[in-house]
Amino acid sequence: MGKYLWAVIFVVMLIWSAIDPKDRFTWMLEVFPAIIGAGILLITYKRFKLTPLLYVFILVHCVILMVGGHYTYAEVPFFEQLFGAARNNYDKLGHFAQGFVPALIARELLLRLDIVNGRGWMNLFVVSVCLAFSAFYELIEWWVAVATGENAEAFLGTQGYVWDTQSDMAFALIGAICCLALLARWHDQQLKNV
Repeated sequence: MGKYLWAVIFVVMLIWSAIDPKDRFTWMLEVFPAIIGAGILLITYKRFKLTPLLYVFILVHCVILMVGGHYTYAEVPFFEQLFGAARNNYDKLGHFAQGFVPALIARELLLRLDIVNGRGWMNLFVVSVCLAFSAFYELIEWWVAVATGENAEAFLGTQGYVWDTQSDMAFALIGAICCLALLARWHDQQLKNV
């Protein structure tokens, strides 16, 4: 995927998500990480190009964030009572991506910068970083909820599920492990060309 196509998809999705979102405050909270990520990619593009695989998955994650921001995670169409669940599970897709995509980012940085010796240690470090990132994100959700009160309910997206925080982190953990298991060889091939 070329950089211009990436940018067009990102901007079109960003504009779409900003048009009459369900809750403007939630939209800002959900989409802000995608905007920061795109800014970092723009700043670093010439000095530290990433693999095409990573750029595609970063864009997919940004789209997931923008869709969740537009509808709120609790009200994304087609995810209501999916597979018989009593809640909208779009947030679980988001948390799976929150483990999957950062795992690919961490893997690429660790390999290219030669930070960790040995694939076993690298995999452990990648999974640990993703789980730590997920836990930190849950803390951010908590801080936003404490600071804003009821305005944060749509951002939290717990939908009355008492184990939401723990299951969010579990989905991020599963996402990180799946990324390493499914994409390592493909990623290694692309890393040879960077």
